[in-house]
Amino acid sequence: MTVRVFVVDDHDLFRAGVKSELAEHVEIIGDASEVDAAVELILVRDPEGARLDVHMPGGGGLAGIEGVRSKAPDVRFLALSVSDAAEDVISLIRAGARGYVTKHISGPELADAIRRIAAGDAVFSPRLAGFVLDAFAGSLPSTVDDDLD
Repeated sequence: MTVRVFVVDDHDLFRAGVKSELAEHVEIIGDASEVDAAVELILVRDPEGARLDVHMPGGGGLAGIEGVRSKAPDVRFLALSVSDAAEDVISLIRAGARGYVTKHISGPELADAIRRIAAGDAVFSPRLAGFVLDAFAGSLPSTVDDDLD
């Protein structure tokens, strides 16, 4: 089964490059350069996955996820950014992104990450996974027994 993907990035050349790299691996069902248009089109086209940029005018990836999640909770988001700042990673994951990778990723690795988030996995660049673990460590029970009480 081919994963249907929507691509969101405000840089036209980068968005075109991502679409070109992904074209043989997934079905690109649309793209947008701004948050409002992305939300509207994602809700209409109903992709399994959406690849979005973190920093864009109009609220960026965070606003994109928040605009879609309540109306289409099955869409899985993968954030892709040049930023590896902990606060960016954590805010997108808390909003509902299933993964966050940096723009150092190769085309085949990005396609694999998209397929994995569409299947329900979580995907992070190795350095970023530590941010997520640290951020959520305080909210986890110390043992399984603590969670059952």
